[in-house]
Amino acid sequence: MSDTRDELTDIAWLKGLAEEGAKAPIKGASILFAAGLIFGTASVLHWAIAAEILTLAPAAYMAMWGVTALVFLATLVVLIGRLKREGGVETATNRAFGIVWSALGWGLFSLFTSLIVADLARAGRSDLAQWSLIVPSIVMAFYGIGWAVTATMTRSRPLWILALASFAAAPALAVLSGTEWQYLAYAGALFGLMALPGFLIMRSARA
Repeated sequence: MSDTRDELTDIAWLKGLAEEGAKAPIKGASILFAAGLIFGTASVLHWAIAAEILTLAPAAYMAMWGVTALVFLATLVVLIGRLKREGGVETATNRAFGIVWSALGWGLFSLFTSLIVADLARAGRSDLAQWSLIVPSIVMAFYGIGWAVTATMTRSRPLWILALASFAAAPALAVLSGTEWQYLAYAGALFGLMALPGFLIMRSARA
């Protein structure tokens, strides 16, 4: 009997979350906008180095992405502080939105840290250059999950389109792996499927 009651409670909670999500504006989209813009710009620079538009040593890749990560972390601290100062009513949908995207971000961080640690443990014998070819696809697959969950919470068809486009971008970027065009296409995906939607959601929340 208690199991049935728990199931009904869960269903009611999910229904309430969906109804609330369909009405409440999403807060925190500024972080998605920043992520798409910062990492998209870094991807353009990566492409410029690979295409020899910028004449830099191969070590520049690691340095550039390291600086990019630091810039994003600094931006993240600023944006989180701003969101806390703005206050306002925090809905269950916004809490879930924050948890989902935070979990995805930490998941990506954990994955890439594991690759670096594995390389260090093997004294540099791992081929990180080969792993870098699949990184764009991994990121877009994670973003697809984030958009799919967000679309479900907000009952938004446009966000479902973003989710499907992100999933489709993953194998499309894999097809380009090993070519100089991969990271330019990746930049386009980050701008179009992360930065732009983040900006539009951020603007609608302020309207």
